[in-house]
Amino acid sequence: MSNFLLIHGAAHGAWCWRDVIPELQALGHTARAIDLPGHGQDATPYTDVTLDAYADAITAALDGPTVLVGHSMGGYPITLAAERAPDLVQALIYVCAYVPAPGLSLSQMRMQAPYQPLLPHIRMTGDRKGWTVPRDDLHDLFYHDCPPGTVDYAAERLCIQATQPTSVPVDVTARSAEIPRYYIRCADDRTIPPEYQGTMTEDWPTDHVVTMACSHSPFFAQPRALATHLHEFAKG
Repeated sequence: MSNFLLIHGAAHGAWCWRDVIPELQALGHTARAIDLPGHGQDATPYTDVTLDAYADAITAALDGPTVLVGHSMGGYPITLAAERAPDLVQALIYVCAYVPAPGLSLSQMRMQAPYQPLLPHIRMTGDRKGWTVPRDDLHDLFYHDCPPGTVDYAAERLCIQATQPTSVPVDVTARSAEIPRYYIRCADDRTIPPEYQGTMTEDWPTDHVVTMACSHSPFFAQPRALATHLHEFAKG
């Protein structure tokens, strides 16, 4: 069985994997999640948060060969961590996540999508070094098919998302490109257009990509199904 390290996306934290970890453990895996700097229980000010710091936190948490799973924005730091410690990464799994493109930051990749569902909901901080999403927008944007109580649970834990990590590219080399990689598309995603998720993976092997009929938050909407897909990918 495999050792999973689960990495959250923008404004989230390790808390979003609450329902997936026990499902993976029930399948015989070791599974854990961490808070990236400035998220969850990590008190780093958002003004000090960088993509490098994200990757450093991930590599520091690697303990032997690990399946790295990144949700949404998390696709960038897991790729950078794999560049830095490829011998410790068994596989990369992107869950409705951005797969770094050569020379492009995440923000630049976002603008290449056919439409921009997230942008109207972003509220910048006064210093423009971070952003949040209004509580009233959370249900429709992230959690529309999730169980009752999800919005309340998330709203208490969501944090300011620093802009720096999404403003710099990842230099993808053979160090990470040669690691097996897999993708879970979300067909009812209202944050990253499903069509764009297809574009990012259009040249991937068909058995390395699956589609879930759910929102941008499969960890709450369908945790058991998500864990099953992760399990199957980890088997290679």
